[in-house]
Amino acid sequence: MDLISSRTNPKIKQARALRGRQSRQRNGLFLVEGIFQVGEAVAAAQAGRLALDSIFYAPELLKSEFALELVRGLRVEHGAASVPCYAVTRQVFESIADKENPQGILAVARPTHYDLGVLNPSNFSWGVALVSPQDPGNLGAILRSIDAVGASGLLLLDCSLDPYHPSAVRASMGALFWYPLVQASFAEFTSWVKERGYTVYGTSAHAPTDYRQVPPSDLPDRQSRSAHPYTKPMILLLGSERQGLTEEQASICHHILRMPMRGRVTSLNLAVAAGVMLYAMLEGGN
Repeated sequence: MDLISSRTNPKIKQARALRGRQSRQRNGLFLVEGIFQVGEAVAAAQAGRLALDSIFYAPELLKSEFALELVRGLRVEHGAASVPCYAVTRQVFESIADKENPQGILAVARPTHYDLGVLNPSNFSWGVALVSPQDPGNLGAILRSIDAVGASGLLLLDCSLDPYHPSAVRASMGALFWYPLVQASFAEFTSWVKERGYTVYGTSAHAPTDYRQVPPSDLPDRQSRSAHPYTKPMILLLGSERQGLTEEQASICHHILRMPMRGRVTSLNLAVAAGVMLYAMLEGGN
């Protein structure tokens, strides 16, 4: 087994550059680091949800039999069309890795892009829309909650955040590879929910209605919500970490809900709030 030992090797330089946003956007690639995350990336690639460009691993660091079998399987399973797997020295791997004390394996992947126009209640029955999110860790954590409750995916509205930032990839625990992640303008989203008949639920600390006391729907084509306070197709719309929903954004919501705050803090972290609401929608939805 030949080890890449030079940090100036072209493949190493390209992978290292993907730690930066400009390189990720220019090349349409991103890094996936860690045993579990790479395992999920391989599974998603085999399911056709994303494409793997290459894998780098450091034998000196990588002791997991699962991960080593993953590398062997990629070489054997695909034959001539296998994903290139490069063995590198510990020092070279640490020069690519974003995390301290890395586990010894990372993948270079190419995401699958989705268009808002192809989503509808039959393939996207409920999900989350974030307006101008700023923290990549929150984005990844919300995707993880979307996976936990079995929702359909995540919409990013007027978003300047890079969804493939290493913190987002890591926090998603692989969910990023399996669910539609769509970027659109708020205006496009507004037209989309109206045309396709989604119920939109927003949140505000000043809303009069508790999230556990959602009133029945007044939409004529929906069945009674006495047993199901949340009705699909539905979207949870959340504003930015700094200002929440603006008046314009809140105006498209069918319901604005609050989560009671009994202590001194006035709001929850965005990912925590999304998790609370998603579980309420799961338990109370039809």
